[in-house]
Amino acid sequence: MFNIEEELKKLPDRPGVYVMRDKDNNIIYVGKAVSLKNRVRQYFRKTNKTERIKKMVSLIDHFEYIVVDNEAEALILECNLIKKNRPKFNVLLKDDKTYPYIKIDIKSDYPGVFITRRLIKDGSKYFGPYANPGAAKEMVSFIKERFKIHNCRTLKERTRPCLNYHINRCLAPCMGYVGKEEYRKQIDEIIDLLEGKTDKLTKELNTEMNEASQKLDFEKAADLRDKIQAIERVSEKQKVSNISENNIDVIGIAKSDLQICIEIFFVRGSKMIGREHYFYTDLKDMEDSEILSGFIKQYYLDNPNIPNKIMVREDVEDKEAIEQWLSTILGKKVEIKSPQKGEKLRFVEMAENNAKVTLENKEKDKSEILLELKEVLNLELLPRKIETYDISNISGEYMVAGMCVMQDGVIKKNLSRRFKIKTVYTQDDPKCMEEVITRRLKHSIENPNDGFGKLPDAIFADGGITQIRATKKAIQKNNLNIPVFGMVKNDKHQTRALMDENRNELKISQNLMNLITNFQDAVHDTAITYHRKLRDKEITKSELDEIVGIGKVKKQALLKKFGSVENIRKAKLEELMEVKGITKSIAEKINEHKFK
Repeated sequence: MFNIEEELKKLPDRPGVYVMRDKDNNIIYVGKAVSLKNRVRQYFRKTNKTERIKKMVSLIDHFEYIVVDNEAEALILECNLIKKNRPKFNVLLKDDKTYPYIKIDIKSDYPGVFITRRLIKDGSKYFGPYANPGAAKEMVSFIKERFKIHNCRTLKERTRPCLNYHINRCLAPCMGYVGKEEYRKQIDEIIDLLEGKTDKLTKELNTEMNEASQKLDFEKAADLRDKIQAIERVSEKQKVSNISENNIDVIGIAKSDLQICIEIFFVRGSKMIGREHYFYTDLKDMEDSEILSGFIKQYYLDNPNIPNKIMVREDVEDKEAIEQWLSTILGKKVEIKSPQKGEKLRFVEMAENNAKVTLENKEKDKSEILLELKEVLNLELLPRKIETYDISNISGEYMVAGMCVMQDGVIKKNLSRRFKIKTVYTQDDPKCMEEVITRRLKHSIENPNDGFGKLPDAIFADGGITQIRATKKAIQKNNLNIPVFGMVKNDKHQTRALMDENRNELKISQNLMNLITNFQDAVHDTAITYHRKLRDKEITKSELDEIVGIGKVKKQALLKKFGSVENIRKAKLEELMEVKGITKSIAEKINEHKFK
């Protein structure tokens, strides 16, 4: 039995990482400490804690810790454990967007330039990320148009050059028409371009152009002139500031009552080459310094594009340890700065303003949907949480139900739930619906803090009036008053309308119709996927499962050799023992088994 008070006394006064676990042994929080003894004890003492920390502490059943030599080691271990386990109370990169990067495989003799969404530690150079995929494609197209590099994913020897060589778009390294040094010179120019070092690049190209003109090589001079003009156009589109540093990330935060938004700008050579944003909920009671610390540690853990400088509004927690960690990874000094005046401060304010606009736009879309739902459904309060259910079976077999949740106008796949039907034994979808919703409501009534959370503000039944009535019956059985509406489909199984309990079809906008269609499709997918899983599992069952000593591997080996259970039943003891893993005792059990 884990006694928290006793274990707190054993904590060492040394740096390390602590791991908080709940009663089911799930990791709910990972943190680092200069002194494990002092840091972990703070959670269990009567101090002013935020609601989030209070909730976390209430769930802690036991904890463990790992002692390391210094704070930097603790920080690295903390980051890796958070990435691996994704504890619910840590700041996590939940955004599933994958932005494109431009990749140059510089280890190759003749590197190529490609767009990728995967960052791999393979020695290649990555540039980005590009929040606008079109901008990345435009840049690569420009590079391939103005620099004569190969367009092939892998270089293979050819008997003759491809079309790109003939139209002067490639130097044909596959044919050996260009040396490595000459080809590498182009790659260096492309790297300068992507790093924003266009002044240096255009100066070098101007020198080459003048030399070509003096040698009367006007074709090469014209080609260099066009390249210089194109680079200047790209450079002009990127220029946003006169900040002198070449490699900066600028991070801004905006908060609302519901969530926060973190916006990050990527500035390379005084030019903004991209940006991205992340949304978080349940962090509004955290200090900005704590949020920024958690974000920076997670964001740069596997990111090859670590800047020389990170600019934020205020100092972050663990600033010195994070700077040391990032500097070690990059191989040169990385600083986290909080500018107080001038152009640098204005750049942080620009990131914050953009985060605010991004957050407002997202919440505006949500609020418009919620307001329309409130009006259309004639509700007193905003329907912030809506649940929907669907039944799936084949002729009354493998009967299951799926549940999906829409929270603040967003379908939350992680809140989906699945049910096996327990009390209905024939094909009766309304009865199944009544059973499932009765069980679901009971969960929240008996334990509001369990996995189902609070009760919904409305329920959308997948179907018409019959399903609406079954749902209402379950609600009334629990003495609740939750409005119910049906999501009705047409003959082509497409969402047609919302229906109230009086069979009135409700007029809704196309945007809301699209959302409800997605909602109905999501719950259908949840139910049918679970149904198929149970059905497939049942189909793969075998009488061999009933014999002690035969697991999945041995069963597959027997079926592979004999082809069917019937042939296994007829096999002799010696034949059975020829199968790998089948001992004499197991073979005897097979022969003794009474097959049906």
